[in-house]
Amino acid sequence: MRGAQGKIVQKEEAIMGFFNSYEDVKRAEAYAKLEFPGTYYLAYRDLPEIISEHVKGTKAIDFGCGTGRSTRFLQRLGFNTVGVDIAEDMLKKARELDPKGDYRLIEDGDLTQFEDNTYDLVLSAFTFDNMPTMEKKVKNFRGLGRLLKSEGRTVNLVSSPEIYTHEWASFSTKDFPENRHAKSGDKVRIIQTDLEDKRPVEDVVWTDEYYQETFKRAGLELVRTYKPLAKENEPHKWVNETKIAPWVIYVLKRGRKGTLADSEVELDFKSRVFFGFLFVDNNFFASSASYVVWRRR
Repeated sequence: MRGAQGKIVQKEEAIMGFFNSYEDVKRAEAYAKLEFPGTYYLAYRDLPEIISEHVKGTKAIDFGCGTGRSTRFLQRLGFNTVGVDIAEDMLKKARELDPKGDYRLIEDGDLTQFEDNTYDLVLSAFTFDNMPTMEKKVKNFRGLGRLLKSEGRTVNLVSSPEIYTHEWASFSTKDFPENRHAKSGDKVRIIQTDLEDKRPVEDVVWTDEYYQETFKRAGLELVRTYKPLAKENEPHKWVNETKIAPWVIYVLKRGRKGTLADSEVELDFKSRVFFGFLFVDNNFFASSASYVVWRRR
């Protein structure tokens, strides 16, 4: 990651005033009626197969469950699922739709009410799109990693950066040309055309490069990345979905002993240009950027 630490700090300072669009009564009402239309279909289409391939066991947490759409999805797949969220209005609608479901309010970043080493699956569907800083993302991923059993998996479903710069069956970005210049950590806006509530949603764009760095800092290992594309014969009026993936699905596992989370080693980034090459962990990569210095604190 080029000059990562300095850039991330600047981004975090710039978006301290970020507002989570989903902590809103009107938005909760709209989301309660939303299932899997259009572009959202692609987000969930491959999840049963992905989860079946990577997850053993049936105990799950739906992190950032909102009105419970993905919680109910996991229940239908046979998982004993707890839905958790920081937005009381969203949870209220989830309980109305699923009175027998287990939905719990948590404080932002606080997962201490759940036992470590207990869950086979943590699903996070779009939650990290609305988390504004590297610090918050790392804290939450680290906490989720502790909840996993040794063979457990986190499935992290997020918006691709491209979703904010194209038109889609379920989304529009044409009114926000500034999105095209957004870098990791910048706020972006998008309108969900499937909702009655047509107010723009405000997200934080985060590239694959930054996500991989986030996982590393949180002590998680990337198992596999999926970028689902639409098929022409599917019963939806696709716009760009057959050519450009609107979503990214990361499958993660707990890091081995000696990774950041276990050894409490932190990355210390120093931006130093060295003959146009990148040194990382004694590996030599051609690059016009800086090298990274690791330091135990």
